[in-house]
Amino acid sequence: MSPAAGKEGARRRRRRRAAAPGAMAESNADWMGSLPAALRTCPLSNLAIPGSHDSFSYWVDEKSPVGPDQATAIKRLAKISLVKKIMKKWSVTQNLTFKEQLEGGIRYFDLRVSSKPGEIGHEIYFIHGLFGIKVWDGLMEINTFLDQHPKEVIFLDFNHFYAMDDGHHFFLINRIRSAFGSKLCSVECVEYVTLQYMWEKKHQVLIFYHYPLCREFPFLWPGNKMPAPWANTTNVHKLLQFLETTLEERSRYGTFHVSQAILTPRVKTIARHLIRGLKNTLVHRNLPMILNWVKAQKPGVMGVNIITSDFVELVDFAATVIALNDLLLEEDESTSKS
Repeated sequence: MSPAAGKEGARRRRRRRAAAPGAMAESNADWMGSLPAALRTCPLSNLAIPGSHDSFSYWVDEKSPVGPDQATAIKRLAKISLVKKIMKKWSVTQNLTFKEQLEGGIRYFDLRVSSKPGEIGHEIYFIHGLFGIKVWDGLMEINTFLDQHPKEVIFLDFNHFYAMDDGHHFFLINRIRSAFGSKLCSVECVEYVTLQYMWEKKHQVLIFYHYPLCREFPFLWPGNKMPAPWANTTNVHKLLQFLETTLEERSRYGTFHVSQAILTPRVKTIARHLIRGLKNTLVHRNLPMILNWVKAQKPGVMGVNIITSDFVELVDFAATVIALNDLLLEEDESTSKS
């Protein structure tokens, strides 16, 4: 098959993927393995990769204590059962499990973790206001997918830790090593890490660990290799301006880059819309405008890399991000002609 035919085939595949708004098509389960040859030697830091924000929050436990990531006043209020129900409406930012997100094409996962106060041992849980599932269970679910899809590569970004001493960190790091073993990619020059590089070494997992202990383990990439500027706004216009500005300031080399295409509720936002929750208050009405911004982007050295969203299945988010990689092919084509 000629390179041109391969590129046209890739375009057709991604047009089909993007044809079902609101669905996380399972056809995206092998999108990395299906990329044209020209993109397999492109640094992963230059590809457009879909990710999810607070990736694990599809299930939170209303019966568990409020997490240590919350203010003391919230912990006191949460003794009232209705308060926890309201917290859940604002803590949940995803509907899909890890497996469903992976099948839909999500490859970057934003992870916040904590020990559980009063619990004996070092068990670690996902957390976002309320406790989620055990980290180990999530890692096992992800690893099962990777076993079934050997050409797919994922980014696990452990960026917030709560109520954890070094003992908890060693426990978690050993869990990560036990879960993925030889699939873990050791720290390397970012520009060397391409799909071809990962496939040759049979690696599938890059772990980013925002804690000093990362220096003691070759498979833990330091957090500064995965900057994820946060707009911290409820205003979609301010968010899009922030995304533009931070892309312009992106390092040309040496790091990946996360564009957090998310809106963050303020206390008064939650107070005004207690029962409606995050999805009905901020996400639904602003997602179309955010998706239009995504469609206007281009990957590459100074372009987008990883883009994250809340409720990734509500629009054709993953397919839209993946389709941006076609622009790299067109750029390659025009360069070869000139």
